[in-house]
Amino acid sequence: MEKQHTPEKKYIHVACVGNPNCGKTTLFNALTGSRLKVANWPGVTVEKVEGETEYEGMGIMLVDTPGIYSLTCYTIEEKVTRSCVMDDDIDVIVNIVDASSLERNLYLTLQLLELGKPVVLALNMMDIVKERGLEIDLHRLPEMLGSIPVVPVSAAKRTGLDILLHAVIHHYEEGAEEYILDYPQEIEDKIAKLSVMMQAHYPTHSSVRWHAIKLLEDDEEVREEHPIRTTDVVERSYEKEIIQCKYAYIEHVVGETLFHKDKKAATTDKADRVLTHPVLGVPVFLLIMCTVFFLTFTVGDLLKGVFEQGLDIFSGSVRSLLEAVHVAGWLQSLVVDGIIAGVGGILTFLPNIFILFLALAVLEDSGYMSRVAYVMDSVMGRVGLSGKAFLPMILGFGCTVPAIMASRALETEHDRRKTMLITPFMSCSARLPVYVLFSGMFFPDCPGLAAFSLYVVGMIIAILSAMVINRLEKGKNNDSLLIELPEYKRPNARTIRIYVLNKVKDYLSKAGTTIFLASIVIWFVLNFGMSGMVDNPADSFGAVIGRLLVPVLAPAGLGMWQIGVALLSGISAKEVVVSSFAVLFGVSNANSAAGMETIIANVQAAYPGFGPLNAYCLMLFCLLYVPCVATVATVKKESGSWGFTLKMIAFELALAWSVTTLVYQVGSLLLH
Repeated sequence: MEKQHTPEKKYIHVACVGNPNCGKTTLFNALTGSRLKVANWPGVTVEKVEGETEYEGMGIMLVDTPGIYSLTCYTIEEKVTRSCVMDDDIDVIVNIVDASSLERNLYLTLQLLELGKPVVLALNMMDIVKERGLEIDLHRLPEMLGSIPVVPVSAAKRTGLDILLHAVIHHYEEGAEEYILDYPQEIEDKIAKLSVMMQAHYPTHSSVRWHAIKLLEDDEEVREEHPIRTTDVVERSYEKEIIQCKYAYIEHVVGETLFHKDKKAATTDKADRVLTHPVLGVPVFLLIMCTVFFLTFTVGDLLKGVFEQGLDIFSGSVRSLLEAVHVAGWLQSLVVDGIIAGVGGILTFLPNIFILFLALAVLEDSGYMSRVAYVMDSVMGRVGLSGKAFLPMILGFGCTVPAIMASRALETEHDRRKTMLITPFMSCSARLPVYVLFSGMFFPDCPGLAAFSLYVVGMIIAILSAMVINRLEKGKNNDSLLIELPEYKRPNARTIRIYVLNKVKDYLSKAGTTIFLASIVIWFVLNFGMSGMVDNPADSFGAVIGRLLVPVLAPAGLGMWQIGVALLSGISAKEVVVSSFAVLFGVSNANSAAGMETIIANVQAAYPGFGPLNAYCLMLFCLLYVPCVATVATVKKESGSWGFTLKMIAFELALAWSVTTLVYQVGSLLLH
């Protein structure tokens, strides 16, 4: 990380460090205005992200690090955060602590203090402390932590931020005072000897005491970085004793600084009796998600009509304008039938997407989504997956790319790859336009239920796939889930607004780039053939390609060349399947009532008997087949293997064809 300086302003570089769910990223957003997602589980923030603010004429460059419980490296998050705080460019560490869970948070605090860098303690969620009838002695607490600045803040309510920034600047200028937690004499003697050895081999090295302690803990990374002979001093690991000493001191600190604990059961505990119940937890989750999709369709469809009318007016106006200025027919077709039909068809789904993102943001920020991972932990264990694997699967409901990246939270490469293999079966938001279109066309009485069933099917397929893989591997051992269940809280309006606006922005950005280009390509392959520009799409390059796929797709009830072209184009982005149908059937607004009627008529004319079963199989195939190219690229990057990536593609194609064919063939027998 390079320091950024200007002649006019001096910069302090600050690392924001804390446990998962402590409100670290919310505080980072409040200080810098950065547009970052806030989630309630480890693995979302997997890279350090920088943001800038200014206070009293001093520039402050903040780095948001992944949430961790300890500086001992087991997961990728811990490695990223430790690397950041050890960086010589970091001037001050702001340790964000959940004040309502002081005992759990202070373990990381003690480790940070031993680094010898200036540390400012930000006591977040003080409003929750008061609600629970607790009181923290803000004079005694800093005394017991080496006289470091302790600042009460509320990231959600944006209180205490100026005082925090003032403390950062002041502590930077004053410098850190040496903090020493006294260990038993045997351990202190060994720390002293190792410190002398460290200074002899690395005379300019900082954090000598911290490194000596990590050598006593037999920390693998420290031993690799500083290969000095320690066998005469360290005959075994003292990690257990050091941890016990830290927690004993934390218990002493909490006993002297935390008072007036409310004996009544918290609201969170009451809610969790139902929401995390081993039997009721899963049905409640499904009921909540069903409600989300009911709102996505009902409320979203009310707003969608406005977009449809606007698109029809815009499309007609553009066509009239182009005709008035005598633009060539092929260019009119490209603009209206290609670009506007493709991109515009996607934009009409924006209200549905907005409602879905809004609902998911509320569930995340309230603290509920981490409960889902907890409830599903036992299920994941039975199918041979780490309980942590359900975290990226939940993220997959939003977008598969960050979900794949979140697999870094798993500790073994084996678990990471298995999770990457099944996460694409979660219905990402890009598939929602496909579900909305075909559910609306062929299941007008229950479109929400039809779409929701695909989300459930995706989860079932993912779990069954993991079970089969586990059986083939003869049940390898996996790590259990360790996750903080935060207090339920009222969702923060600003956090939700940032999350939803970012998602909508990403959706619109994709419409203006990937889908824009895909619409042009689709228009080209449907309007040009071996003899040049063609009037009938059946004579185009697209028809030639699609007909090659018809024999393969016919057993799955998808034996139309148009469907083959749409599915191929959907590899660029799943929303393009909808754009393709708009272009293929010459409608400017596939999602309007008239557009749906046109598509149904043209589909049934080309494929007599195409009905709800075929439409459901099409949605099912879109759910299970190859994810978008961005996801494929992310899988390659995270796995570091083209071999694994290609095997994943082959597996998902085979599974999509097999499941869809089975559903169609069995469904055909039952319906006839």
